[in-house]
Amino acid sequence: MSGAAMAQARGQTPDYIIRGRCVVPGCVEGEALVTRDTISGWGGVSPMTGKIIESRHELNGVSFAGKVLVFPGAKGSSGWSSIFHMTRLAGTAPLALLFNVMTTKAALGAVVLRVPTLTDFDRDPLEIIRSGDLLRVDATQGQISGWRPMA
Repeated sequence: MSGAAMAQARGQTPDYIIRGRCVVPGCVEGEALVTRDTISGWGGVSPMTGKIIESRHELNGVSFAGKVLVFPGAKGSSGWSSIFHMTRLAGTAPLALLFNVMTTKAALGAVVLRVPTLTDFDRDPLEIIRSGDLLRVDATQGQISGWRPMA
């Protein structure tokens, strides 16, 4: 979503609000990228591009760089956090993380990314948020405000 569209959306009442538990505090605004597939760090993500490279993943070839990543959770080995840390160093990291299933992999990945992160929601974000929605993620306050793209 363009900067002008984001500014216009912020002046309107959100289309939805979701509350969750803070994992990493902070506040950002950006476009949502949603997947119902869990994400594997080791072998599933190219840290230099931020692209998901799992061949059977619904977002194969799509980059999460600079997006609010909405996903069920992490899968795979403890390499998850190191791969996501490398995305931070390469400048290809997600802007924020919203995930349903808290695991040590997901928690450690969020901490090393140092991006606002929420979990344990009052409503399932995978049922409400769509890719392309504008989100304001205020992890410090435990709230996501969402706006659908303007037609």
